[in-house]
Amino acid sequence: MSRLKRTDRPYDLVLFGATGFVGTLTAEYLAAHAPRDLRWAVAGRSREKLERLRERLGGPAGVLTADAADPASLRALAEHARVVATTVGPYLEYGEELVAACADTGADYLDLSGEPEFLDLMYVRHDARARETGARLVHAVGFDSVPHDLGAYFTVRQLPEGVPLTVDGFVTANAAFSGGTFASALGQFARRRQLASAARDRRRHEPRLMGRRATAPAGTPRFAPEVGAWALPLPTVDRHIVCRSAKALDRYGPDFRYRHYAAVRRLPVAVGGVAAVGTVVAAAQLPPARRWLSGRLRPGEGPSAQTRARSWFSVRFVGEGGGRRVFTEVSGGDPGYDETAKMFAEGALALACDDLPPTAGQVTTAVAMGDALTERLIRAGIRFRVAASR
Repeated sequence: MSRLKRTDRPYDLVLFGATGFVGTLTAEYLAAHAPRDLRWAVAGRSREKLERLRERLGGPAGVLTADAADPASLRALAEHARVVATTVGPYLEYGEELVAACADTGADYLDLSGEPEFLDLMYVRHDARARETGARLVHAVGFDSVPHDLGAYFTVRQLPEGVPLTVDGFVTANAAFSGGTFASALGQFARRRQLASAARDRRRHEPRLMGRRATAPAGTPRFAPEVGAWALPLPTVDRHIVCRSAKALDRYGPDFRYRHYAAVRRLPVAVGGVAAVGTVVAAAQLPPARRWLSGRLRPGEGPSAQTRARSWFSVRFVGEGGGRRVFTEVSGGDPGYDETAKMFAEGALALACDDLPPTAGQVTTAVAMGDALTERLIRAGIRFRVAASR
């Protein structure tokens, strides 16, 4: 039976936080690209704003009101949908009740969270229940971490099977951070002890990988001649996501290693970037400085369409194994907003519509919908290519 023919719940897909900046971009994308028979709804706190959005788009079939601070309303939302997609962050502050509701009711869940502490806490608290109900909990379905997770997956598929593999990812971009991403990063920088504690607790709960190994070391700054740039380790969730995909999928081989970098052409820029990140991390430890930084770019705010049209990203991968070396690339337009909304919407559509591998619990994009989502993104204009191999 087609997934869209199932009528066990009123909606195939509900978008929560639809009137925020990225939420609106996602709703616009869905209105333009969702199948005509998709039963979908927009959700949020303000029915008035939601109705205006629905009228403007002409696509959503319904409007649901729910509040991140009201668990009962989130439970009702989850009970009405086969897939719930939420843009309401920072997720560490606003996200858990919806994860819990989806895990408990068997609704698939996806978000844009790049917050490692949140992902670790949700695994410990809700993965087991989601496995019982069949819910798929998929985090980081935006620029964090779709291009990196699916890019590493794409690269691995160009390499021999059954042999040790290494993949390095190098990120370059010309774009502004989203307000939500900036707020999440500040929050995580200020909670380094809690972040480490959550990671340790997750390791105690995760099953050990038997007969295989997958690692994602932080790496050190270096000049990378393979891409002709200075490689600076990125303190983001992406390498952890790639490593979890590698642990779950045998295709990554018996011994897999991934490293994740920003690629910077000029040494002075690289040094300045390291200094800037260090300054923000230090400032995040002080509440007055953190409040000041938070006011520079608030969640829900974003640049104009003209500015976004000039933005771009590229993630180059170097994969090696079995005597073969391959260079691949994932690239697209504005990563913080337009392409994130596209990745998020296509991820939600894949969960709602596509014939996917059977899985449940907290899973990555590569594990839950790797081939299907890769094909969707290629059709949507995000480029996956093999640049060279030998």
